[in-house]
Amino acid sequence: MEGIFAGGGTQSEGFLRDSAQKKPATLFEVLKGEMRLRNYSPKTIKSYKSCIDNFIRFNSPRHLRELTSEDIRSYFTWLIEKQKSAPSTINQIYNALRFLYVELYKMPFIIKEIPRPKKERKLPDVLDREEVWKIFDAVGNLKHKTILMLIYSAGLRVGESVRLKIQDIDSKQKLIHVRGAKGNKDRYTILSDVILEKLREYYKMYRPKDYLFEGGKGRVHLAERSVQNVFQRAVKVAGIKKQVSVHSLRHSFATHLIESGADIRYIQELLGHSSMKTTEIYTHITKSALGKLVSPLDQMKNRNK
Repeated sequence: MEGIFAGGGTQSEGFLRDSAQKKPATLFEVLKGEMRLRNYSPKTIKSYKSCIDNFIRFNSPRHLRELTSEDIRSYFTWLIEKQKSAPSTINQIYNALRFLYVELYKMPFIIKEIPRPKKERKLPDVLDREEVWKIFDAVGNLKHKTILMLIYSAGLRVGESVRLKIQDIDSKQKLIHVRGAKGNKDRYTILSDVILEKLREYYKMYRPKDYLFEGGKGRVHLAERSVQNVFQRAVKVAGIKKQVSVHSLRHSFATHLIESGADIRYIQELLGHSSMKTTEIYTHITKSALGKLVSPLDQMKNRNK
C-alpha cells in the first residue's frame, strides 16, 4: 500500500491504493472514511469537506502538502479582512484544517503556531412566553404547529426534532429519547402534557409509520429547512420584530425554565450540553429576573426618605 496523500497530482486525485482497488481513493473519500472511524457526525463531515474544498480552491494549483504555515495564516487573514467571516466560521475552518494536517497528513507543525480567533460572547435572542404563543397561534397546519410546540416544550434542536421516531416518545414516563444528538450523544428530555395531547391529535390525522414527522417527495423525515421556513413565516404573521430563528425556541425553553426556578444542572442535562459553561449563558438573559433587581442608587434613595 502506498503512503497516504503522497505528493503529486491534482488536489482531488486519489492518493491511497491497494490491490483490491481499481481506482485510487480521492482526498474526500479518505477524509470521510477517517472521520467515520472517529465517529464524527454526517453534519460535521459535510462541513469539514466544504471547508477544505474552499481552502483548495483558494490555493490552487498548489498542492496542500506544499503549503506552509504562512500560507494558512494568509488564508485566515483573507477570510477575516476580506470575507468578514465570523469567529465561529473561522474556528470551524481551523478545526477542518487541523484534522487534515494533524490527523491525515501527520504535519502538526503546519498549523501548530496559528492562533484560534477569540470566541464571541453573544447572548441569544429569546422570546417571551407571550411571543411563543403568538407564533404557535400563527400556524394553521397541525403538523407544523406540533413540531414547533415540541421543539419549545422539550428544548430540542431542529435536527433532533425531525429525526425523532414514534418509539422515542415515552408517554408513560413522560420522556423523549433523543438519539444521536450533537456529538453523537443520546439523552432524555421532558415530554409535556400539552404536547402529548397535541401529538395524539397529530397522530390520528397523519398516522406516521416510522419517523414522527415524515417528509414529502420521498424524504424519510421532514426537512430541517421546512421547519425553519414554517417558523419564519409564523414570526412574520405574529408581528414579531426580533431577529430570531427556530433555534430561539430552544433558547427560550432554557431561559423560561431558569426564570421558573429550575436547577441549572437539570437544564444542562435536558439540553445535552457537555459543559456547564454553555448552559450558564442562560443565567445572563433572564430579563424577568433582571427586572426584579433594585439598583443600589434606588435603595439609597428609599433609605433617605
